[in-house]
Order: sequence, then structure tokens, then C-alpha cells
Amino acid sequence: MSSGLVVMLREGLEAALIVAIVLAYLKRLDRERDFRTVWLGTAAAIVVSLLVGVIVFAAVGELEGKAEALTEGIIAFTAAGVLTWMIFWMGRQARMIKGDLQAKVDAAVRKGAPMALAGIAFIAVLREGIESALFMLSTTVGEKSSTGAFVGGLIGSGIAAGIGYLVYRGSRKVNLRVFFRVTGVLIIVFAAGLVSKGIHEFQELGSFGTVSEHLFDVSSVSALNPDASTAGEFLKGLFGWSPNPSLEMLAAYFAYLIPIGFSFLRMTRKVPFVAAPIVEKEAVTSAA
Repeated sequence: MSSGLVVMLREGLEAALIVAIVLAYLKRLDRERDFRTVWLGTAAAIVVSLLVGVIVFAAVGELEGKAEALTEGIIAFTAAGVLTWMIFWMGRQARMIKGDLQAKVDAAVRKGAPMALAGIAFIAVLREGIESALFMLSTTVGEKSSTGAFVGGLIGSGIAAGIGYLVYRGSRKVNLRVFFRVTGVLIIVFAAGLVSKGIHEFQELGSFGTVSEHLFDVSSVSALNPDASTAGEFLKGLFGWSPNPSLEMLAAYFAYLIPIGFSFLRMTRKVPFVAAPIVEKEAVTSAA
């Protein structure tokens, strides 16, 4: 549940922020009549994302044996790469997102193109939705039960929607800089677990050799065993914990975690993440 919650909270909030910024700016322009168009674009993106997710989950679920292990390994590495790109992209682009979105809204309003407004929301939400499907797939494929991850994902999405609404209302209580920094660290830890999982899958295939198949083994400790306790399942879901990792799995975990984590913390130390789009009372009519 923990991994699904963190991933969907982060992904969901990025999508919610984009919609909130667009809606807040339209309200400043006294263009509330265009809200419906933005919501239609958002809804269409959600539907397409769900369809893609269902199709991919169904296809992967039919795989067995070596094909399944190969697919799991590729998905784990791909998801880790996209997660890494995502958090660094947000760190670099955060200060420009608001202005860029407002410029696109201005262009759509000047041209009188409602579908362009729908497109802004559709593309942004669809991108996050496809990424979310990939990440949820990486956390559930090969697991005995995926219910917990999906429940966590729903909870994370609900929280993201609530924060997005607060942002739209102009709440100054939402410290987005702290939020993105904390969730960014959690995402990096999660991605490190995916890298380790990818190594494990390819070792099962025989593609990677090993110096030590089990560097240590604490499977007998129920609290640390993902198959025997909720605590162990939590550690596996969020931190990629394995009670009996190979030397290569552990080395890959820290080879990713340390440099990526350090780079992210240094980059976001003074980065002012996108501020809440406060709605001004006076309508900006020049672009209407």
C-alpha cells in the first residue's frame, strides 16, 4: 500500500497542480465558462490512462516463466529511469511551470480555441496517468496480491485531489516546496528498490552472475519477512527491502540511492517550487 500511496500522491498532485493553475488563471481572466472544457480534457485523459493501464496489466498478467521475469526486470528498470527523470524535471522546471501554462491559456483564449484548453489539461494529465500506470505495474507485477498497492494508489490520488483544490483556492498553508522535496526523497528510495528488483529478476534469468547469492538472510525474522508480516511488506513496498538479497542487489541499491539522492537534495535545496495560484478579485480582461 505504501508504495502505491506515495507514487500516486506525487503523480496525482502534479496533475492536480496543472489543472488548478489553469482553472485559477481562467478565473482571473473571468473565463469561468471555460472550466467545463478543461474538465472534459481532464476526464478524457483519466479514461485513456485507465484503459492503457488495464490493457498493459492484462497483457503482463498472462506471462509466465522466463518471459515474466524478463518483463518484470525491464519494467523495474524502466520505471526507475522514468521516476528519476520525473523528479529532476520537476526540480528544474518548477519555477517556470506556472508562467508556461498561463502563456498557453492566453494563446488558446486569444484564438478562441476551446479544444486547445482541453488539450492542455488532457496532455498533462495523460502524461501523469501513463507514468502512474507504469509505476503501479512495477509495484504489483509478480506479487501475490496487488490489492494493497491499488488501495494505496486510490488514497494517494484522493489526497492529491484535495491538495490540488487547496492550491486552486489559493491556500498558503500548502508548502509545495517541502512537499515535493519530501516525496522526491521517498520516490528516490522507491526507485532504488526498483533497480535492486531489476537486478534480482535478471539474476533469476541467469543474465547476471553473482558473487554472493544471499549476502545475509533474515527471512526467519517474521517482522522483516514481506511474506510473513505487514511490517515486512511495508519495507518491501516502499524501500525495496529483501530479507535475503544478493551482493549485486545491495550494491545496485546504494549505487543508485547515494548519488541520485545527494544530487536531488542539492538541487532542491533552494529551488522555489511552483507557488499556489492565488485567484485575484479583479478579472484580467485584456486577454478575454
